[in-house]
Amino acid sequence: MFKIITTTGQCLLIRQTNKLNSAHKIVSGQQLIKRFLNNINSMEKFNLPKRLQGSAPSVWNEYIALAMQYKPLNLGQGFPDDAAPAYVTNALSDISKDENPLLHQYTRGFGHMRLVQAISKLYSNLLHRELNPLTEILITSGAYEALYSSIMGHVDVDDEVIIIEPFFDCYEPMVKMAGGKPRFIPLKPTKTEGVISSADWVLDEEELRKLFNEKTKMIILNTPHNPIGKVFKRHELELIANLCKQWNVLCLSDEVYEWMVYDGNEHIRICTLPDMWERTITIGSAGKTFSVTGWKIGWAYGPSNLIKNLQMVHQNSVYTCPTPLQEAVARSFELELNRLNSAESYFHSLPAELRKKRDFMAQFLQDSGMKPTVPEGGYFMLADWTNLEKQIDLNSEPDKYRDYKFTKWMTKNMGLQGIPPSAFYGEPHKKLGENFVRYCFIKKQENLEKAAQLLKKWKN
Repeated sequence: MFKIITTTGQCLLIRQTNKLNSAHKIVSGQQLIKRFLNNINSMEKFNLPKRLQGSAPSVWNEYIALAMQYKPLNLGQGFPDDAAPAYVTNALSDISKDENPLLHQYTRGFGHMRLVQAISKLYSNLLHRELNPLTEILITSGAYEALYSSIMGHVDVDDEVIIIEPFFDCYEPMVKMAGGKPRFIPLKPTKTEGVISSADWVLDEEELRKLFNEKTKMIILNTPHNPIGKVFKRHELELIANLCKQWNVLCLSDEVYEWMVYDGNEHIRICTLPDMWERTITIGSAGKTFSVTGWKIGWAYGPSNLIKNLQMVHQNSVYTCPTPLQEAVARSFELELNRLNSAESYFHSLPAELRKKRDFMAQFLQDSGMKPTVPEGGYFMLADWTNLEKQIDLNSEPDKYRDYKFTKWMTKNMGLQGIPPSAFYGEPHKKLGENFVRYCFIKKQENLEKAAQLLKKWKN
């Protein structure tokens, strides 16, 4: 151990031993101060770059660690806990044994040819326009990278980006990393009693209009919405589209839950509205489409002049995505394309299955005293938990926001984990999410039943 003892004009550096203090080395005051300042400068030099400062660990890092420690029934994270379709996983198994050695080597950087051709065929039919598989589609490392490449490829320093709250939590930091300025607008519930639908959460039209200006570069749309489950109606999309055209703004449309829509609601792709193809980048996900979130294969499609910017980011960061996974997704799409209009299509059977799970979850959350928002799409459900407040000890958790306190208390004491929605709001509006919890219902029925029993036993 060392002690620094100051004397006039000098600093005496003393090594302390168990038996005695002996002068170990005499260093001039100027030398010691210089060393100290050099160490400080060295530490500052290796700080996060300014564009990343203020970043914090995501809610997922914190809640995954919490789940590992307490081992609750995890209805928080958004992934299926059941088997993916056999034809999807069998495709990957077949590829692993395929005699073609090139299926295990680099493929085309902007997307494996078989996959971009399959995606082109699918969306050309859905959009009623011919998509060029080489210039209007980019395969990415999950929808996450499609978002990243879109934002980094289009947002410049001081550009403003409108983000609808609550939002997928990576939107805001990605905008900041690009040097842009997030501008937030919340969806707000128009009713708080009775049966509440995700359709009851709406944007304030005048508030939205005021956000658009000459600095606005982009608006990020998510439909079907995570975490509310809102499926934006045509008149809502037309409002956004008209503002984009008025102010010459790009729309980044995150549509990863496009096949999970219930109760006769229609998923409308905003790029199909008049004059919106030219200013829209649309994002999809094989993980969500085929229930294989760990494969991390996504895509973006749009006009070639917009996709080119994404390609520049992609080629200088990710470069290419795994060939076997792209080939397996391509084969899966090809099978679905042959039965797209039949009931046996996974794109139709999955939402039918999820609708039953949704209704089951809404009922047991309501029976427990919570007030669920019944989603029109996606596989998440928000629930107002405030009726349960008297039954829990919020003060036992030190977090700033009440939904963090609630979800942590439930994880530790009830063995049931949800996600705090305030994580999906910008700092000015986080309090809007405090009274809610987000649960995921793309889980085995037996696990949903366990959750129902946990809440029933606790209530009684």
